[in-house]
Amino acid sequence: MRDALVAAAFQLFLERGYEQTTVDDIVSLAGVGRRSFFRYFPSKEDVVFPDHERCLADMTEFLGRGGDEDDPVARVCDAARLVLRMYAENPTFSVQRYRLTRKVPGLRAYELSVVWRYERALAEYLRRRFSGRRDGTLQADVIAAAVVAAHNNGLRSWLRSDGQSDAGAEVDHALAHVQRTFGPTVVPPGSTPAPAPTHAPAPTSSEAPAEDVVVVVSRRGVPMWRVVQEIETTLGRPLD
Repeated sequence: MRDALVAAAFQLFLERGYEQTTVDDIVSLAGVGRRSFFRYFPSKEDVVFPDHERCLADMTEFLGRGGDEDDPVARVCDAARLVLRMYAENPTFSVQRYRLTRKVPGLRAYELSVVWRYERALAEYLRRRFSGRRDGTLQADVIAAAVVAAHNNGLRSWLRSDGQSDAGAEVDHALAHVQRTFGPTVVPPGSTPAPAPTHAPAPTSSEAPAEDVVVVVSRRGVPMWRVVQEIETTLGRPLD
């Protein structure tokens, strides 16, 4: 029933236009009553985005399964890939929806509200993981916004190609930029990193034990806040 309503709605949207199609038109074509429509969709806008509630629930559940051993930035990037999978499951429908939302301002506004819910879910997860960091909330919000922006950049590249390009490659390329910027520094095997030594303040008796020594090796150009973040994570406390 749900799929039949979505199919009827998009057939009419393509034939008549979104604004010219009513809920009565949709249920008439689908051969059901209005009550059946509103059992599945609170509004006409919701029939355009029938899969986001399920996807948001799946993403939230995925984030909840993560442990402290998981890199939080990698985890939210993988969560964003769940959203891509939803789009890639039905390329024809996804491209049709993209074209429709480009034409209807009300649907663009609705889509932004959906995107904000994804971003909020990512930020809430990161806030929990960064709760012990200085500016942890700020970092969580910035990274969540960056993940959503990167995902949407890759997704739209794929949609603009009418679903002909490689959706996974587009989004992976964009998310890799986020992980290079915010994730832990990874030195490829066999390479020699350019050291950017950073000296933490010498611990006092009221702080860490004297034998606590932190050595940071980082690529040239990594922002100083990122280096400080790694030191704080290692020490388990903010630097004074």
